[in-house]
Amino acid sequence: MGVDVGDVRIGVAVSDPDGMLATPLETVAAGPDAFARLAAIVAEQETLECVVGLPLSLSGREGPAAAKVREFAAGLRDTIAPVPVRLIDERLSTMTADGLLRESGRSGAGKRAIIDQAAATVILQTALDAERTRGTAPGEIW
Repeated sequence: MGVDVGDVRIGVAVSDPDGMLATPLETVAAGPDAFARLAAIVAEQETLECVVGLPLSLSGREGPAAAKVREFAAGLRDTIAPVPVRLIDERLSTMTADGLLRESGRSGAGKRAIIDQAAATVILQTALDAERTRGTAPGEIW
């Protein structure tokens, strides 16, 4: 499962059973009920691992946004254990998702409603592709 953490919305994506293709699933409202909904998705989807995008600066440094995501990932880890949570570099995932949606003809409010899911899909697909290419999962277990 891929997760794009935002202050207002959390995008969720899942992969096929073979781990080849990521697809958007849902947008969860950020807030006190988010962990419960994400845990329910993990159970429903029989998730093996949760990949959370870590927003790094273009130079690779962590700033305040990354600290928020690390805090979120710790809460998610505690909620969905024993399913592992992995943090991976998500630089440019939202921009990539935005470009893909624009190319498909989505704009304005229609795009806003699914941009977080699309970013989660980009994060998960990047992780799946990297693992297939390298033979090991990218990022860090959190």
